[in-house]
Amino acid sequence: MTIADLLDRSAAAASFREALTQFLRDGRSSQRIAFSPGCPSVKVERALTKMLVEYPRLAIESIEIRGVSGCEYFRGKLFVRTTTEERRVQFHWDCKWRAEQAGWTDWFGFPDQGRAAREFGWDCFRSWAEEEVSPIAIAIDPAALADASETQAVLA
Repeated sequence: MTIADLLDRSAAAASFREALTQFLRDGRSSQRIAFSPGCPSVKVERALTKMLVEYPRLAIESIEIRGVSGCEYFRGKLFVRTTTEERRVQFHWDCKWRAEQAGWTDWFGFPDQGRAAREFGWDCFRSWAEEEVSPIAIAIDPAALADASETQAVLA
């Protein structure tokens, strides 16, 4: 199943869907899909795919990835935001580990991490652990309240 199939089946917000479609075209960070310049877009796509697999019913508004990447790994934290909450996920994508699990070696006897990355793609996550779910604070405009007593309670 492709990331586009997962997106079609997800409850992601329309604005996130547009941002993901744009990311798939250009591989660039945006307001809704933010990641540092050191994060390769192919590895960001793998993390986004895993996120859609894990959270198909979540009305995702935006994500932020704070990660580091090496030849065989991509690890860090993923911040998944909806209008009401933020989920923090610690992740570790590791194609060398996946090759070891599959028993695949290359010509020189090393784990065939290239084959694992090609054949398993996003499914090389060594770990994916949700650390915390926290509500997003919503600012209340006292003037928008209908009852003057409610305004006084908010200001007190």
